[in-house]
Amino acid sequence: MGKLLVYLKHYKKETVCAPLFKMLEATFELFVPLVMAAIIDTGIKEGDVSYVLKMGLLLIALGLIGLVCSITAQYFAAKAAVGFSTGLKHALFSHIQSLSFTEIDTLGTSTMITRMTSDVNQVQNGVNMVLRLFLRSPFIVFGAMIMAFTIDVKAAMIFVVTIPLLSIVVFGIMMITMPMYRKVQAGLDQVLGATRENLTGARVIRAFNKEEEEIEQFGIKNAALTELQLFVGKISALTNPVTYIIINAATIFLLYTGAVRVDEGTITQGEVVALVNYMSQILIELVKLANLIITITKALACANRIESIFEMQSSMAWEQEAADGKQDIPYAVDFDHVHLAYAGAGAESLSDIDFKVKKGQTIGIIGGTGSGKSSLVNMIPRFYDATQGAVRIDGKDVRSYSMEELRQKVGVVLQKAVLFAGTIRENLLWGKADATEEELWQALATAQAKEFVEGKDGKLDAVVAQAGRNLSGGQRQRLTIARALVGNPEILILDDSASALDYATDAALRKALRELPGETTVFIVSQRASSIQHADQIIVLDDGLMVGCGTHEELLRDCEVYQEIYYSQYPKTESV
Repeated sequence: MGKLLVYLKHYKKETVCAPLFKMLEATFELFVPLVMAAIIDTGIKEGDVSYVLKMGLLLIALGLIGLVCSITAQYFAAKAAVGFSTGLKHALFSHIQSLSFTEIDTLGTSTMITRMTSDVNQVQNGVNMVLRLFLRSPFIVFGAMIMAFTIDVKAAMIFVVTIPLLSIVVFGIMMITMPMYRKVQAGLDQVLGATRENLTGARVIRAFNKEEEEIEQFGIKNAALTELQLFVGKISALTNPVTYIIINAATIFLLYTGAVRVDEGTITQGEVVALVNYMSQILIELVKLANLIITITKALACANRIESIFEMQSSMAWEQEAADGKQDIPYAVDFDHVHLAYAGAGAESLSDIDFKVKKGQTIGIIGGTGSGKSSLVNMIPRFYDATQGAVRIDGKDVRSYSMEELRQKVGVVLQKAVLFAGTIRENLLWGKADATEEELWQALATAQAKEFVEGKDGKLDAVVAQAGRNLSGGQRQRLTIARALVGNPEILILDDSASALDYATDAALRKALRELPGETTVFIVSQRASSIQHADQIIVLDDGLMVGCGTHEELLRDCEVYQEIYYSQYPKTESV
């Protein structure tokens, strides 16, 4: 939690004023029992109505001043807590963006969403409550005990015994429940993960009639979370009854002792009432303190979970400045005996990948499922780093580029077509923020998306729903290709990004890509042999190994794996 408090630094005034005004409120509250004692012992005993009215007005004044102080404290506490959570969310989101794919894969989407929402809200609530009550409640407790000593030392000794007993109960329960709340938040992660998975795959679940099984599985996870929450809740719920028992027992002893002391003439009836009021104040504040401690326990557990994200550093270190000027090297991409093993994986995903690609060439990558095709192209924009060997662009190791320079050189269209809520224009401008209207339409034409965009109301300003739900799979894929083309990258990677296109559109797209101006190097990952058979080089992967590299004709003659893939799609009678 301590590391997160840095986000309160812009709210120093609020963090001082909130507890200060609460302390003022508490101070005025401590005088109330003394005023009541004066009313009883002087006004009522002597029948002095004017004195009672005067003291009554004083009570009202103390209440109003306390109310103003309380509202002011709440304002400052809320401002500090909300500002703190805003800064924390910005920092957490920024930190998550700085992580590499390796860390993001390790954390998981549902975990990061929980940290950004539920955990941050719990910490915000904890900060708010601490600023309001953390000093006020102990101040009232010990202040009431001191005020009791000013009335009668013997009676006040009951307070000396009661307060430590209550502290043992409250803090003991806190120590027991704190690790349990961490488990509760971990269980919440699992429930959110299951929910996200089911909502994402809702169509698949219904297509296979698996609703009942998924409901059952969700019920098991939810029941486990509920059971844990109930168990922790039962322990936490012990706080109130146990504290009430101790306070009520103390009150009985206090009334007995007070009655004896009144009978002896040591104290007055009004002072006994004041002592009982102080005991009631202690009860109320300790109940508040107990609830506060439960809130703090939850907040600390969530804060530790958030801190664990901040402590996770990216496994990739980027250069801050662009690499030295261009070198006159004919090779656009060079894989130099590259190996890749994902974090936590038992075996390498790629082994000894070695090839060179000349500028302007089109490279096809093909292989069976899980052969490492996406892993290979993901290393070019440095989504993952080679565990051995080196990947070079224009003769320089990709690790020597700054992130901005590398992203400008490489345009990527991933397997899953991802669009964002907004307009077609806004999505395309991700490729190049200052792209002209002409550049946008040219990119759409090359991606075979111009026709369907022209047919939409608003054209470039047509609305795109979240995740592109209002577009077909093929339309989404063509828009993501256009988005990459807008930036006019030197290297374009199409990672199985035409799988939803019909053969005619796919062929037209490949023809347009071959006619791109300049020396654009294109990598096409595909399961279709037709999509890559006209490439300058075709790389064949099998279980992470490069088992073939050459033209379509060469591979069809010499590479058994390529032959198997090709002839599974085209009977031998149709082969060229």
